[in-house]
Amino acid sequence: MAHPTLRQLMTFLSAVETGSVTSAAKALHLSQPAASQQLRDLERVLGVRLLDRAKGKLMPTRVGEAILAAARRAQSASEDIVAAAAEFRDGEAGRVRLGTGATACIYLLPDILARVKRRMPRLEVTVATGNTPEILDRLEAGALDVALVTRPVRMSRSVVQTRLLADPLLALVPKALAPAAGAIGATQLARLPLILYEAGGNTRTIVDTWFERAGVAPSPIMELGNVEAIKVLVASGLGASVLPKLSLTQVARSTVVCPLRPALVRELAYVMRKDKVIDRGLRVLLAELTRAAGKPAARAENGIA
Repeated sequence: MAHPTLRQLMTFLSAVETGSVTSAAKALHLSQPAASQQLRDLERVLGVRLLDRAKGKLMPTRVGEAILAAARRAQSASEDIVAAAAEFRDGEAGRVRLGTGATACIYLLPDILARVKRRMPRLEVTVATGNTPEILDRLEAGALDVALVTRPVRMSRSVVQTRLLADPLLALVPKALAPAAGAIGATQLARLPLILYEAGGNTRTIVDTWFERAGVAPSPIMELGNVEAIKVLVASGLGASVLPKLSLTQVARSTVVCPLRPALVRELAYVMRKDKVIDRGLRVLLAELTRAAGKPAARAENGIA
């Protein structure tokens, strides 16, 4: 049985991402007829239709959706081969694709990436943000090289995770609503209007579990994915929130940061596929992540959830 070529798979992926054969051809530096031929050859080899057109845009069929993850892994494996060979040539150039949450992207990564850039000026680092589950999906599909996420990480035999740092969760409260005592408990906090992270992410799940342990079911008045937006709304006096300490180094004068009672902590870890080739660029990034966490060395935990 014939097998699809890497060029065919890359053309298919580009067509899905851009929604157009013409755009896919341009991205891959092919002529439009050549790109169309690659797609026809791929469908002929597999014996199925992979793309349909809807409202003027190419969309994957059910079969096309089923092969997307494997096609991305094939592309990623090819890039790993190139990266591994490049390390033996000069080791000065490369690319690392990092996935993380918005909070780490804003408050943790800037200094880290600046140090990486100083060590490897020709290294290209791309950053994608999202909730932990979606970032891990992209990592396992081969679309990312490393993920910096909030634990717990779901069980998977294909990944390895390394604990990085503990980040306490604290209450951010308008001064007018702040408790007389320093710390604030779940029952007291739940009586305030709450502005929390949107549901679906690990940090929100950790916060919800903290309330549940106290027998409280809070009803947030707002749920947002942007921590800076939450801080602005709290500073306006609209409600209180629970946010990572990492994001609270600077807060408005109209707000108060209160410890939670009992204390609550989230853990950050970096996650990679076990089969990932660690080239010089990725090694430098991991070293700077470990340095930022204040650890002399990081220990991987295979397949831990």
